[in-house]
Amino acid sequence: MRTAVTLLWIIAMTGGIAGAQSKLTVLSGAWRITEVTTTGPNATTNRHPQPGLYLFTGKYYSIVIVRSEEPRPQLDVSKASEAELVAMWRPFTGNSGTYEINGTTFTTHHIVTKNAGNMVPGQFDTYSFKIEGNTLWVTDVSSSAGPYENPRTVKLERVD
Repeated sequence: MRTAVTLLWIIAMTGGIAGAQSKLTVLSGAWRITEVTTTGPNATTNRHPQPGLYLFTGKYYSIVIVRSEEPRPQLDVSKASEAELVAMWRPFTGNSGTYEINGTTFTTHHIVTKNAGNMVPGQFDTYSFKIEGNTLWVTDVSSSAGPYENPRTVKLERVD
């Protein structure tokens, strides 16, 4: 009898834990940036971008990117000038929060970002996406400020 009660307790507890976990989505995993294409008057395709990583769970996302053509300077921050610190920090972008998928688009809702102005209630970004095998393309669609004038497409490779 004690074994049966223990077994029922284990089943109930693991069922509760599994139920508390968010379900995976088609975006779930870790994705490394491999190419960035910009549109507009200065359209370019960078096939050797600086490091960038998108992480998706069933409900949460995190994006960390270096948005520059060249690597950021390696500095001793205790001795760097203000201009050197700005040059190191400016191209770094990071934000995390929740997301939801609707067809071939997903919308992010920031919890924390490098730019504190993006952490206001109601702030969001919407992207279209396409997945083929282990490749994901993400294209800017709109933000809470309106449609993107010159959308950017990021090509990513699944790394986990």
